[in-house]
Amino acid sequence: MAAPRGWLFRIVAGLAWAGLVALLPWSAGLPLLLLLATGVVGFDRRIPHYARLCRLALRWGLPGWLYALQRVLGGDLLAWGAALLGALVGFSLVVLLESMLDHRVRRSARVMRGPEWDELALAPMGPGAHIIELSRVAWRQAEPAFADPEGAPVQFESNGRGRGRYVFAAGIVIDKAGPQCCFGPGGRWFAAVLPGGRGHVLWDRHGASVHRLAGWQLSGWDGEQPWLARGADGVPAPLHEVLGQPRHRRHPLG
Repeated sequence: MAAPRGWLFRIVAGLAWAGLVALLPWSAGLPLLLLLATGVVGFDRRIPHYARLCRLALRWGLPGWLYALQRVLGGDLLAWGAALLGALVGFSLVVLLESMLDHRVRRSARVMRGPEWDELALAPMGPGAHIIELSRVAWRQAEPAFADPEGAPVQFESNGRGRGRYVFAAGIVIDKAGPQCCFGPGGRWFAAVLPGGRGHVLWDRHGASVHRLAGWQLSGWDGEQPWLARGADGVPAPLHEVLGQPRHRRHPLG
């Protein structure tokens, strides 16, 4: 009995909504229908329940608005003909809109569908092993002006107490750093030793982020990516793991 009662409630609610729209002026009903059509599109993926309610309200509200329109046109035979023509065009547009949305959902479902069993059977078991060898860090003693792989010379302003600041041509300043520094293999990264050997500071020149890593030592480079370790005898780890950003871990040969 629950299903018939549900359908009966929908029909009664739909008729009541259509009657309400029919009583409104046609100039007020038209923006309301357009708002419902916008709700169908906007809620289709975000809130499907609201999208279904907007669809039902649009289907039932369109006849009510057409009735209001023919009433304004005079209610004669010509007015009813215009209303029927409007019904044909309106419902065609509603069906076209719903068809496009349903087609998008089916296409998304096909894209998100998992691999078939034969693809799983032929797929390799587990991630492929990749052992890497870290390239050595080419440390240098900072001079008052030294070459930059990506621009004008870098200025190092020392305060005479084993620390200073690096001033780059782009206006970036790395302060409170020691005089030992280096660039990554491709020039993307700049590294400097913190005063007293307490760790290293790393600057990602493409990502515009600076990391001061106390207690970590730069062990080497995997391509363009820095690997660090806790002390000279620590196990090297990529920077994203040092920063607590889990990714797939690969084991280096120191």
